[in-house]
Order: sequence, then C-alpha cells, then structure tokens
Amino acid sequence: MDKLIITVAPVGAEATRQDNPNLPLTPVEIAAAALRCVEKGASIIHLHVRDAEGQATQSKEVFQETMALIRKQSNVIIQTSTGGAAWMTAAERMQPLELNPEMATLTTGTVNFGDDIFSNPMPMVTEFAKEMVKRSVKPEIEVFEAGMIQTALNLVKQGILRLPLHFDFVMGVPGGIAGEPRHLVHLVDSLPAGCTWTVAGIGRSELPLATVAIAMGGNVRVGFEDNVYYSRGVLADSNAQLVERIARIAGELGRPVATPDEARAILGLKI
Repeated sequence: MDKLIITVAPVGAEATRQDNPNLPLTPVEIAAAALRCVEKGASIIHLHVRDAEGQATQSKEVFQETMALIRKQSNVIIQTSTGGAAWMTAAERMQPLELNPEMATLTTGTVNFGDDIFSNPMPMVTEFAKEMVKRSVKPEIEVFEAGMIQTALNLVKQGILRLPLHFDFVMGVPGGIAGEPRHLVHLVDSLPAGCTWTVAGIGRSELPLATVAIAMGGNVRVGFEDNVYYSRGVLADSNAQLVERIARIAGELGRPVATPDEARAILGLKI
C-alpha cells in the first residue's frame, strides 16, 4: 500500500463557534490551525475561508492571505474549495482558481445538502473542469453520490479530464450517500484502475470510515468542516487532535503517514 495521505478541512462553510468554540475563522487562525495539523501528519489542507464577520466567502484576497501565511512555514499541499457554500454563484466559487493552487475540488453533480441544494449543473461542472486544466490545477473529484463518479468519467471520455483521477468520497451528508462501509466499498469498486481516493465521513461516520479506508489502502480527510466532535458528546480541542488520532491509528495498522512531497508523488503532482 502507498503511505496514507491525511487531508484536513479545518473550517468549511457551515460550522460556527456555537458548534465548537475552537473553530478557526480569521486567516491567521486558519493558517495556525493548518500548520499544527501538518505537524501531526496532514499533507493536504482542504481550504475554505471566512470574511471579517466569520461568514463563508470565496474571496480571492482572503484565500491569498491565508495561503501566504501557510506557505511561509510549510510546503503542505493547499487544496482550495470551489464548492464554497450552497448559496454562492459559480463566479464566486471559481475565485480561488485565479491563485493557481496545486489542487482544487470539483463536485460532479447536484445533491440535497440538509435543507439546501448544492447545485452543480453539468455546464458549470464542465466550466470548472476546463478552468482547472487550463491552470494545471489537480482536481479532486468530490463525490456525494455514486453517479458523480460516472460524471467525472464522462469528462474523461470528452477529453476534458485525464486518468488517473483523485476522488474524495463525502459520505454521511443528509441528502447524500450514507456513511456506511458497504457504500464505501461500492464507491471504491466503481473506480478505474490507478485512481486514488480519500474518504470524508461526516459527523459520527468520520472515524469508522477513516479506519476502514486506512485498512483498504485509501486516504482520509478529517477536520471541523466534517465533524466538530472527538467522541460522542465531546467536542474536539482542535483540528490537530483529529489528525493526530488518524495518524496514530494508521501507525497501528501499518500505514505510515505521507509527507507533503510523498503525497505529491502519489497524486502525480509536481515536486
């Protein structure tokens, strides 16, 4: 098996300090949280940012400030979100791509997202994919339902994307695929040979799916975007605490954790 790539999603677009008072919000706080996670074993930062009021934003300037703070002290892979928040326009969501990050997310379908609809119509997905290719940004295909895998493979057939692809299975969102190991096995079995994958279990499904993924040879995403608890009823002290646990479990299961450059080699990024 390859070494384990740990992605951390430290803030997301939905969580608030009412959910967990340790949630980082400012560029300085998000960067500091990201760097602590790198110390514990994270090699990819899945990056969202917030505005001065703590609300989700896709502002290129806020992304740029946060990314610069991280890059001053680490060569960790920064993966910007193009998902943003469910209410944002396509133009808003695309802003971070102007910064030419190493990676960015590409959600390949529309899904119910709690009480909202996370809208990703095919013309928009295609536009995002073409922009990433133009800028040499590695897409992480975000999958909330099994059919989104086929949509990504259709982009390959059209010559827009190329294999091998990297997928992130986001499981346990109300309205999306349930966070159960049997569903994870189906998703993995649906991938072409040579593709890599990560699982992001939402809420209580985070730890069970992470453990299964480690044993299966996949990769893991954790962080306050997905889950603000360490255990039932116990809030996590930090994103780093969640990363540290995954690194410890991986060690027990014989999967060393990848450094950022080792993750780049596994994912086919330039080193």
